[in-house]
Amino acid sequence: MTKKYTLATTTWDHAEYDAMQKVIKSEMFTMGPKVFDFEKQFAKYFSKKYAIMVNSGSSANLIMIAALRYSQKYSLNEGDEVIVPAVSWSTTYMPLQQYNLKLKFVDIDLDTLNFNLSALEEAITDDTKAIFAVNLLGNPNNFDEIERIIGNRNILLLEDNCESMGAKFNGKLAGGFGLMGSFSSFFSHHISTMEGGIVITDDEELYHIMLSLRAHGWTRNLPDVNLVTGTKSKNNFEESFKFVLPGYNLRPLELSGAIGLEQLKKLPHIIEKRRSNALNFLEIVKDFDWLIPQKEIGESSWFGFSLVIHPESNITRDQLIAALQKFNIEYRPIVAGNFLKNPVIKFFDYAVAGNTQNADIIDSRGLFIGNHHFDLTVEFELLKKALLTIR
Repeated sequence: MTKKYTLATTTWDHAEYDAMQKVIKSEMFTMGPKVFDFEKQFAKYFSKKYAIMVNSGSSANLIMIAALRYSQKYSLNEGDEVIVPAVSWSTTYMPLQQYNLKLKFVDIDLDTLNFNLSALEEAITDDTKAIFAVNLLGNPNNFDEIERIIGNRNILLLEDNCESMGAKFNGKLAGGFGLMGSFSSFFSHHISTMEGGIVITDDEELYHIMLSLRAHGWTRNLPDVNLVTGTKSKNNFEESFKFVLPGYNLRPLELSGAIGLEQLKKLPHIIEKRRSNALNFLEIVKDFDWLIPQKEIGESSWFGFSLVIHPESNITRDQLIAALQKFNIEYRPIVAGNFLKNPVIKFFDYAVAGNTQNADIIDSRGLFIGNHHFDLTVEFELLKKALLTIR
């Protein structure tokens, strides 16, 4: 059988299956002690006071934005301007649209795939209320520069870190630079809990709001003394069915919490192997001057390996795709490409800061291939053979 270079593979072994069996035997399948323990361990790993687990990374972004609508300290109101990069996954943008916020799209850097920092600086106005930084394909943003750009202005910094668990900038883990940071633990991500997402923060009020929003907007899961309702009634029947916020049902399964506890133990090794693979990947692609690989900021956790065809090259993406297909190498667009090109944009209140010429290049001349938690020497041999066929 011909070797296949896949986009994603499982990181589970007997530990995850044993953990699932214990949950099955407990007959506690809904959100329970394993989820709460995972939240505690996740917050500790990322040096944050609070972590809240939800059913997906998409839901993590949703609950972050929703929490800001109901916060007394950090309120984001209808029509407020939020700066976003032009390249990201759809669910970076959707919660902003759903809460009637105005998105301002900023171009990305062709090398790093994150914010073009000069464009970001020019985009900020007195109307800017928040910057939603996306750490793309494992690569953290330059948060020193972003914090310099924000300066003393009252602008919230949020992080979509769904693709970059384990990445570091100046020795600090990505996801922890903003007021809140989101993560995904979907199958193809650094750790997998089936479906799953996490938000981390040091802000107690936001944490309490998210506890309520995650489960119907009720008070049941709030501490007795909390920053949403104050002091709860001692009437448990009443408090179990008191709805105080326009919430959702974003609760994770107990199975996901149990798996997450085992996966978190493996995260350092997973990141180590992905970073080791990246060194070998970069060694291969340096011989193909028509390709632009992603330039690392800080310590990337290398979600995948981007292949962007140089805009001055005569080689087309169709040629690259044909070569990858010939050697059984799976590929995907770089996230959602230039999101402005998607028809759904007609439903958004948005503006574009300057132009999105680099996002356009990513959209028409870029794709990415997979990275894994094991050695990819054999897979990289396929990649090199595929690239050598392109003339």
